[in-house]
Amino acid sequence: MAYEDLREFTRVLEKKGMLKRIKTQVSPKLEITEILDRVSKKNGPAILFENVEGYDIPVLANAFGSMERMKLALETDDLEGIGDRLVEMIKPQVPSSVTGKIKGLSKLKEIASYPPKIVKDGPVKDVVIEKEVSLDKFPILTCWPQDGGRFITLPLVFTKDPETGERNVGMYRMHVYDAKTTGMHWHVQKHGASHYRKAEEMDRPLEVAVALGGDPATIFSATTPLPEGFDEMLFAGFLRKKPVELVKCETVDLEVPANAEIVLEGYVNPKERKTEGPFGDHTGYYSLADLFPVFHVTCITHRNKPIYPATIVGKPPMEDSYIGKAIERIFLPLINAQLPEIVDINLPIEGVFHNLCIVSIKKRYPGHAKKVMFALWGMGQMMFTKTIIVLDDDVDIQNLGDVLWAVSNRIDPERDVTIIGRGPADSLEHATPLANLGSKMGIDATKKGSDEGFEREWPDEIKMRGDIVELVDRKWKDLEID
Repeated sequence: MAYEDLREFTRVLEKKGMLKRIKTQVSPKLEITEILDRVSKKNGPAILFENVEGYDIPVLANAFGSMERMKLALETDDLEGIGDRLVEMIKPQVPSSVTGKIKGLSKLKEIASYPPKIVKDGPVKDVVIEKEVSLDKFPILTCWPQDGGRFITLPLVFTKDPETGERNVGMYRMHVYDAKTTGMHWHVQKHGASHYRKAEEMDRPLEVAVALGGDPATIFSATTPLPEGFDEMLFAGFLRKKPVELVKCETVDLEVPANAEIVLEGYVNPKERKTEGPFGDHTGYYSLADLFPVFHVTCITHRNKPIYPATIVGKPPMEDSYIGKAIERIFLPLINAQLPEIVDINLPIEGVFHNLCIVSIKKRYPGHAKKVMFALWGMGQMMFTKTIIVLDDDVDIQNLGDVLWAVSNRIDPERDVTIIGRGPADSLEHATPLANLGSKMGIDATKKGSDEGFEREWPDEIKMRGDIVELVDRKWKDLEID
């Protein structure tokens, strides 16, 4: 059964020994981050800070901070199986029989059961505040010493396309300026930013609602790189196998999860900007201060005794590392549906996902590795990937030692390294000469043959004979080497 809300997930984490309650008083200014950083680096548990200095609201963090907890959050032992299920449902098929038609109808019926359900009321409406709105009642974290201030770090930001009315839900950090305003860190390539640009062109404010908390699949869905027009709440329903219940906001024409902990309603004015940042980011560096739109809070609703959900980012591994790895596993089958030669993909945590992609392929023809590189750079948010390494399918690309060995031994730099000119770069990329624009590097680390101009004999890889391996396997315990 799908989790109803963040509280149920928290109870399950605690029951399974994956959550620790901290009763010692801690400060939301820097201290919680230092604790979480140490916990993350040791692959520690989810933390519920019950005694936050100056507040009567607990802080939940690191709830997604391991692959085991990610699988628990999405109620699966097979993340790739989610992607397989999604591919099976969306791939076009022409039924060749009555049975095929029935199967097709059953898939449509399954999809039709996922769209969000609008309900009249929900726990997030327990308390409604319109007159004395203040963000100061929540234990919003100051994460790192050089941060520009307090930041809301796990928000689900709801907007609608001003032209089509299509909903988008993204996760964009929010720099708190005062009790009623925050920054809205919309990267230029994000769908929320697209909605805002359209509103600016119309010279009208864009309504925004920000949900904090909710069931784990709904929170996760806000982080996923879905195609434009694909409703994140539909995807959340797909993950949960149960529709997400949404309730209408009080002051804006938007709907939010009825079981969220806290909702901030408001608007962003056209052409209004304010300095946002700096912020200690997932790259391990401070993202620089820049001008971003300003979110004005007009109403706050929340549950009785809400939980404030937060995450911290910084030099990996951090909690977002495991969210990213879950995305990698789920979306691999969708990539594979378009590029069937791909065997596996690894976006290493150390490469903070958009900096390095390692891929293995079943190589079939000359130049195949380059075809895969360029195809990946043309896929959605893969356009941000700075370096792509392509290897043969005999390399376990989840083992970075094997990757480094193969790359070091199989490439000739002049022949196998491709540099392409400026293309889209992630807004957090700080090493490029210009913001949002940077070059790419592809490394073809596949073995070359005569069809690619390699006329020399390729040496055999050192491997033991199978009979000797079996012999030693039988004797291994007697050798007492372990």
